[in-house]
Amino acid sequence: MSNPRYRSVPDMLRSNANEFSSRLALKYRKQGAFVTLTYADYYERALMAARGLGKMGVKPGDRIAILSENRAGWVIADMGILCARCVTVPIYPTNTPEQIEYMINHSGARIVFVSGKFQYTKLLKVREALPRLELVVSFERFIGEQGLPVTTFYQLSEIDSPISDNEKIDLEAEIDRIDPGNMLTLIYTSGTTGVPKGVMLSHNNILTNTQYLTEQSDAIDKNDVLLSFLPLSHILERTAGYYMTIRNGALMTFADSIEKVPENMLEIRPTVMVCVPRLFEKIYHRIFENAHQMSAVKRSIFNWAVDVGKKYVAATYIDKNPSTLLNLKYAMADRIIFSKIRARFGGNMKLFCSGGAPLDKTINEFFWVIGIPIFEGYGLTETSPALSFNNFKHICFGSVGFALEETEFKIAEDGEILVRGPQIMLGYYNDPVATAEAIQDGWFKTGDIGRITDGFVFITDRKKELIITAAGKNIAPQPIENALKMDKYVTSAFVYGDRKPYLTALIVPNLERLLEFAKEKHIHYYELDDLVMHEPVQKLFEQRLADINSNLAPYETIKKFVLIAHDFSIEGGELTPTLKLRRKIIYEKYKHRLEDLYIDHSN
Repeated sequence: MSNPRYRSVPDMLRSNANEFSSRLALKYRKQGAFVTLTYADYYERALMAARGLGKMGVKPGDRIAILSENRAGWVIADMGILCARCVTVPIYPTNTPEQIEYMINHSGARIVFVSGKFQYTKLLKVREALPRLELVVSFERFIGEQGLPVTTFYQLSEIDSPISDNEKIDLEAEIDRIDPGNMLTLIYTSGTTGVPKGVMLSHNNILTNTQYLTEQSDAIDKNDVLLSFLPLSHILERTAGYYMTIRNGALMTFADSIEKVPENMLEIRPTVMVCVPRLFEKIYHRIFENAHQMSAVKRSIFNWAVDVGKKYVAATYIDKNPSTLLNLKYAMADRIIFSKIRARFGGNMKLFCSGGAPLDKTINEFFWVIGIPIFEGYGLTETSPALSFNNFKHICFGSVGFALEETEFKIAEDGEILVRGPQIMLGYYNDPVATAEAIQDGWFKTGDIGRITDGFVFITDRKKELIITAAGKNIAPQPIENALKMDKYVTSAFVYGDRKPYLTALIVPNLERLLEFAKEKHIHYYELDDLVMHEPVQKLFEQRLADINSNLAPYETIKKFVLIAHDFSIEGGELTPTLKLRRKIIYEKYKHRLEDLYIDHSN
């Protein structure tokens, strides 16, 4: 194993604060205007937070929770916690009071950082069930209840009192005492059902992951600007979007909200972003929606440019032998079409990072075509997270890339992917049985089904999400759902059929296309729920489904479907915070409508 450059994550920040103290580290909006912190400012603010925690009596190894949306306070608090040799317990801001109660109690967290009154109110609702919670620290100022003490982050850090030389010596001595094998964070897997497990990750887990991602991507440096909007509570954004940015001395900026990302991209003009497939799907469909509205001449130019782009990407990145003529054609396509598309992303985007769920091959290739490559990777919370990823040196559309250095893959007899490497978790917190079940003979059982071809890793499905039909066929629902979502009339899809004679689906229509169709056909309706039941709409989707089914194996085809007028959401409970389907919850919510699709067959 190559020696990591740093012994701990705070050591990494300290090193960069010394190396380029005046370089900007953080940029965020405060009261309408952008505020920036240099690496020297950031490091001092982290030390101030650690000083404040020390005065609160925290001890090395104490767990401290952060219950907040993405913001500068999140990463400053995290670094402060780590500088104090404590363990950060991130909690999704979308979690319910009951879920928050479980995580605080299970982790034994004595202090919780919150974004403001809204998250604090969740704690109040379960106050009686949180006997060990001593203090709440809020990033925003508000008046708390007597039964649950609250102070502000400003007060805890004593911002008006700079770190003295003696304090700095003491605080940095604590940083020097951090062992690379010490636990850095305790992350509760959101999962789809059941009680969440606490994943213990060490400083070494994170440091080796950021090191190998940096070395093998050869794409991130100190001049980059990252726009953060995925939850920092999730390990993908935490490692690839936050720690990796700090490692490379780049600038981390914060989106105002997920809804404001398009607007923020134009303002901030980022070069790198971490996203999840669902967002790429929406961008892709929006671009082709616009192409659909073009005149016939402009649409033919767009299609010509995309065709040239596909040949260019294959020749440049896969065959690594582009011709001069192809380069000239691509330069023309880029000037006429692709540069204008990139301008909508701020004009400076050089790459996206994608993980969390499979990305459709066609969508992935399209982003490479327009000049904003997607580095699709693979990993889990338990693996810090990256195990493999596509990059400029190794790219195979449809795969999740090449293994990271020191990472080994093998396929078990039942098709499950097993891995081992320096990024594998320490184990599940206070759960030796689950740990022993997950890690056997040094190999971590991913729960994913896949294959390895020419060194590239391909994921076919989650082991527990395989549909086994009444005929005994094992079917992965995700590839079928992705095929459905590629149709211009479909926004989201959920495939069902476990122990059933055939597959069925819940389909969320692309409402813009559907409303356009309704207008063309002069369909009268009161509301969207009424519109999706109209016979012309049902026939339209029968036709679309027939086209999709023609490319599937007979046992994979969707025989019947239900159209639902409202998309799946985090708020509705159908999606995890990283926008993956919560399959059991979706089934329970639409159980009667799905089961009705099998009534005729059972009679």
